[in-house]
Amino acid sequence: MHATARVKLGIAASAVAVALAVTGCTGDGGSEKPASDPIVIGISLPLTGDFAEPGKGVQRGYEAWAKIVNDQGGLLGRKIELKILDDQSNADRVVADYEQLIGRDKVDLVFGPFSTRLVVPAGRVAEEYGMLFVEPAGAAAQVFEQGFKNLFYAAPAVAGDHYNHLAKHILALPADRRPKTAAYAAMDDPFAQGTAYGLKAKLEAGGITTVVNEVYPPNTTDFGGIAAKIAASKADIVVGGSQYQDGVNLIVALQQLNYQPKLAAFSTAPTNPEFAKAIGNKTEGILAPTGYTNKAKYPSNLEFVEKYKAQFGTEPEEDEANAYTTGQVVAAAVKAVGCAEQGECQKKLVDWLRTNKVETVVGPLSWDAQGRPQGAHMIQQWAGGDIQIVLPEDVKEAGFIYPKPAW
Repeated sequence: MHATARVKLGIAASAVAVALAVTGCTGDGGSEKPASDPIVIGISLPLTGDFAEPGKGVQRGYEAWAKIVNDQGGLLGRKIELKILDDQSNADRVVADYEQLIGRDKVDLVFGPFSTRLVVPAGRVAEEYGMLFVEPAGAAAQVFEQGFKNLFYAAPAVAGDHYNHLAKHILALPADRRPKTAAYAAMDDPFAQGTAYGLKAKLEAGGITTVVNEVYPPNTTDFGGIAAKIAASKADIVVGGSQYQDGVNLIVALQQLNYQPKLAAFSTAPTNPEFAKAIGNKTEGILAPTGYTNKAKYPSNLEFVEKYKAQFGTEPEEDEANAYTTGQVVAAAVKAVGCAEQGECQKKLVDWLRTNKVETVVGPLSWDAQGRPQGAHMIQQWAGGDIQIVLPEDVKEAGFIYPKPAW
């Protein structure tokens, strides 16, 4: 959707080939290749480097999709084989990986990597080769400004729309309760800034004054100075355009200064399983947008959660779900068109997705001409040691807490 400034894992893993058995779909038109040949899907992921943590989550989501599909008989009667390379969170490396996968290895299909920073260069390679390019984690505006014809984002909303429900709720508060000032701190990253500034634009238009607007490099670890500016401003609300570790570090710095905002919203970080422990379990009232809840009642999600937990021992989170959704989207097109290989088949797959809706674990998805999904994210909030959906009203699991309790 969704990335940088994660804890760096110094793991040397340059290429991971995962052979798994495929999807519960059978095509009507048949494939040009015999059923004995697997459908090989090429993927480059950041399994080491800055994006390693979410990159491995995406890998688990892809693996879960492939296993479930395979256990149900395969796609077009053929098994799925995932060929996964480690791009080391490097844009040059991701280009080389997709050049290899498509041009040299001749994979049948490709899935996208993690993070806008890697999706854009990878998307250029896929476009050059005329390949369908469904991706799980490139939500920033610049992804959809490249002129790509073959790209589709497998999530409910682009970055600038993640906070739409929160903005609407805040601006609907009575005048005497509505916040008057806001402080923003965002990583210099298209996705992170996109989420924060999407909310900023809406709140400013509604009369909420920006008193702090800080942008920090992806490798920032010391947030003392930024936290001091925010605390000194006494802003009613604080918004972090964050990934994971940077969000944690900023929150801890704000806590140390005893800054107590009426509302605190941070993209990505609060939805991570390690978040509560990382900030000393002082989570009460913290908000985050999310495109996925493992409690959703969509039929395919019930199956996904059950089988993912059996495979990995935990319930899936958003990164895993968006990767699984990528698989569902591609599989729906392959099943409908009846082929899965390079060449003219790729155009057929793209054309089908342009005009059809796909049922997924994050709900029904459809796209505009640039590959933007036509939806909005839900808003989650921590309360009583758990994070629950509070907006929009029709899917909420708990009431919206405002003002935020002290942390």
